[in-house]
Amino acid sequence: MVFLTRFSGVLKSASQGGEKETMKKGFTLIELIMVIVILGILAATALPRFIDLSAKAKDNAAKANLGSVRAAVAIKYASNAANNITAASDNSQSNFIPVTVEAGMFQDSIIPTESYSNSNAIELGNAAPTGTTGGWYYNSVQGRVYINDTTSGRSGY
Repeated sequence: MVFLTRFSGVLKSASQGGEKETMKKGFTLIELIMVIVILGILAATALPRFIDLSAKAKDNAAKANLGSVRAAVAIKYASNAANNITAASDNSQSNFIPVTVEAGMFQDSIIPTESYSNSNAIELGNAAPTGTTGGWYYNSVQGRVYINDTTSGRSGY
């Protein structure tokens, strides 16, 4: 009768004639292939999720920074209204809107960066954004800030 046991890397073979010990080191080819297959399956399921998360992170960062720029414009508008500072002489509500967006409106005098183009440039205008350069677009008539990228569909933010 022959039986094999595997314990601590030692293969023991016992038969009628006596005992014989042989050292067996390493993994079998089948064990290595199974580990590679399992790692491949895990990578195939995790990689698309990681790629999708990085796009969502950029999108959310752009929205957050856009909110920061819009908040700075709103604070400047409130400050102008409280101090009765107008852009024209008729003192109407729309004339409290800041004429431009300046770095001094932000903490540490740094305009937030738009995450898609890594630009903090601000283009001024008085209509809907039409730019493709990235950064921010400020409509000084309405006091609205947009992402300055019409090619990607993000300018509607």
